[in-house]
Amino acid sequence: MSTLTFRYAVRCDAGHERSTNEDAAYAGDQLLAVADGTRGEGGAAASLAAVNALKPLELLDKPPVELLAALAATVDEVDRMVRATSTDSHQPATTLTALLRRGSQLALVHVGDTRAYLLRAGELTQLTQDHTWVQNQLDHGKLSPAEAITHPQRALLTRALGGTHPIEADLALRTALPGDRYLLCSDGLSAVVPRTDLHAALAETADPEPTAQRLLDLAHTAGAPDNTTCIIADVVAA
Repeated sequence: MSTLTFRYAVRCDAGHERSTNEDAAYAGDQLLAVADGTRGEGGAAASLAAVNALKPLELLDKPPVELLAALAATVDEVDRMVRATSTDSHQPATTLTALLRRGSQLALVHVGDTRAYLLRAGELTQLTQDHTWVQNQLDHGKLSPAEAITHPQRALLTRALGGTHPIEADLALRTALPGDRYLLCSDGLSAVVPRTDLHAALAETADPEPTAQRLLDLAHTAGAPDNTTCIIADVVAA
């Protein structure tokens, strides 16, 4: 029986309107992670801390179900750490979306509005749901999808690591199949590039490197007002 591995590419760019980059990303054969910090230098430190805290889990020799508990514990630790740096005038925070792989099993953790997508057999599926005020209004039928795209509060987070109160991360287990393509990205990409264009870019080439660059180019064409980060990871038989 063949084993599975990731073939991946990463792009991280400050964008046209930001002088600093508050995003952080990591890609390896066992771990994919994207975090998007808020509120300046503190946010940049928070996103980097979140990604770095996950890296030791790559070496954790536990079954997939126990990986979910390890992810939850790590996220709780980062949440407490970031909240401990808050002051009355400065409250940094970060989103986080990550996949931790063991064989064909993927443990997914998600907080905020970074996203994970899956392209399988030509169909694109969003695996995460944004923790934002606008998404909440969509869920309750108070906003239409068209209104949500341009709403001035579309970036207002309802969950983030380092927020006012302790948070609960979304956790899930998935099974990877050869031929799957995963996209993890910050909202610097998903907020400005339509889903149809994401789908087309992910489907048009088999190589992760030009695909990741194509997504970055699309963000730049759309104005790239925010930091833009994306990871493309293909599931291949080793």
